[in-house]
Amino acid sequence: MNNSQILQGKRALVFGAGGSIGGAVAMELAAEGAEVFMSGRNRANVEAAAKQITAAGGRAHTAIVDAENEAAVDKYLDDIAKTGNIDIVFNAIGPHAADYGNTKLAVDLKVEEYMLPLTTIVKSEFITARAAARQMLKQRSGVIIFLTGSPARGHVQGATAIGTAFGAIETFGKPSFRG
Repeated sequence: MNNSQILQGKRALVFGAGGSIGGAVAMELAAEGAEVFMSGRNRANVEAAAKQITAAGGRAHTAIVDAENEAAVDKYLDDIAKTGNIDIVFNAIGPHAADYGNTKLAVDLKVEEYMLPLTTIVKSEFITARAAARQMLKQRSGVIIFLTGSPARGHVQGATAIGTAFGAIETFGKPSFRG
């Protein structure tokens, strides 16, 4: 970890913080000085990641929040905003690649496999980003970081479902939340 402390005094929310990507992002944000609010659906995983942050001298808070539940996300962000600004929001939730038919050609995908990234990743990205944007517009500052990848550009064979999800995230993430 770099520990530049460039994020000293900033507050960062990480959804899916109990997973490998979310946990790593939360740890890096904390290493850079941010106070990190970590959430997920698996208490043990989120708390394990938070313990690593606090053991390294960082500040971490944990909560069980289903990022696919609009009311739960709105309440979580409202509660955090009562105690200060929300400076950074990152969402890393999502199903395992095998669950959405990664590596399968589109003609071999089941409808449920194709839809899974849309009904989980895209749905939660929209819910969390919209809730964050509402808070950030009030405070007139903040950054929403979206997680996507090269399959969004439609050239990765066997990545039809995740590519569609990433493309959707890139589309709504550009000008949609600017005030």
